[in-house]
Amino acid sequence: MSITLTIILVILLFYFVVVLFLSMRQSSLVYFPSKKILKTPADVFLKYRDISFQTANGLQLQGWMVGEESARNVLMFFHGNGGNISYNLNHLVILDRLGMKIFIFDYRGYGKSGGSPSEEGTYFDAEAAWKYLTKTENIPPERIIFFGHSIGGAIAANLASKVKPRALILESTFTSIPELGKSLYPFFPVKSFCRFKYDTKSLLPQIKVPVLVIHSSYDELVPYRQGRELFQVANEPKQFLKIYGTHNDGFMNYTEGYIVGLRSFLMEHDLF
Repeated sequence: MSITLTIILVILLFYFVVVLFLSMRQSSLVYFPSKKILKTPADVFLKYRDISFQTANGLQLQGWMVGEESARNVLMFFHGNGGNISYNLNHLVILDRLGMKIFIFDYRGYGKSGGSPSEEGTYFDAEAAWKYLTKTENIPPERIIFFGHSIGGAIAANLASKVKPRALILESTFTSIPELGKSLYPFFPVKSFCRFKYDTKSLLPQIKVPVLVIHSSYDELVPYRQGRELFQVANEPKQFLKIYGTHNDGFMNYTEGYIVGLRSFLMEHDLF
């Protein structure tokens, strides 16, 4: 066997091993949950109360209601795929400046919530959270704004295609997991074996509420063009807010412009 043929076989074997790894380890590449609650809103001087609610099949989920109880509007926050609600305190501190309550909850397998994460499971969890807000807390749907960060945007969009909140905000959200996988692993046929969808792009044309898309041109994980694609397919009325910074800290690197953009969107729709 020639050296050239040996090298080719080694490369093909390596390629096959990587494809096999990506195929078999999909769940661990999508979800990065942590069970440990690092801090609470009280540690960053925010008022809050613990929330506990159940899914339709009795799974216990946990969350926080942050902010002044007298606030009329509620921002329903869908966090990303890493950590848990306690990893989002910086976001909560900034969003608290909008003067509304923030309801943030952990998907199954994250923080103190039971179970283990799955795509369908996160959709069920979102539905349970919506039911808790509208039925247990008796908050009118027209006073609830969905806010999804990263994968949370896909989960929020899925729920918004089934119910009708007042508005939908997508921050650093991808078009779909297969498209994101193709971007992250361009030399591998990710789309051919990806079991996850989280297809935000196909859902947006079905959603008939005001949409704000927020994306950083320096996002190292979700390409900026995917944020623009989401904006293009969303129905009017819609706005696009360009921020600066990496996937997880753009809102901190562009705080004032971020808040001004959010306020402008909310004021236009009589929510601020």
